Amino acid sequence: YMNFKTMKTFVAIGAGCAALSVATGAFGAHALADKLSPHYLDVWNKATTYEMYHSLGLIGIGILSGTTKLNLKAAGWMMLGGIVIFSGSLYTLSLTQIKPLGAITPIGGVLFIASWVTLLVQTLKLKK
Repeated sequence: YMNFKTMKTFVAIGAGCAALSVATGAFGAHALADKLSPHYLDVWNKATTYEMYHSLGLIGIGILSGTTKLNLKAAGWMMLGGIVIFSGSLYTLSLTQIKPLGAITPIGGVLFIASWVTLLVQTLKLKK
C-alpha cells in the first residue's frame, strides 16, 4: 500500500520549498531590510513563514503517502498551489507594491485550508 512515487514527489517538493523559504527569509532580512517599508517587510516575512509551514506539511503528506493507505495527492497539490499563490503573491506584492496583487493571496489561503481539510477527511476515512 505504500505509494513510493507520491512519497518521493511531495517530500522532494516540500524540501525544495523549505530551502527556498530559508533563502527568501535571509534575502528579506539582509537585502530588503533597508529597501522595504516595515509594512512590506512584514508582508515578505509572512510569505516566508507560511511557505515554511506548508513545506513541512508537504513533507508530512509525502511521508504519510508512503507509509499509510491514505490517498493524499490532491492534498499535496493543493498545498503546493497554496504556496505558489499565497506566498508568491505576497513576495510579488512586497517587491512591486502593486496592491491589487493582494486580491490573489486569499486564493492561496483557500488552497491551504482545502489541503488541510482533505488531509483531515482522508485520515478519518482510514481503517485499521
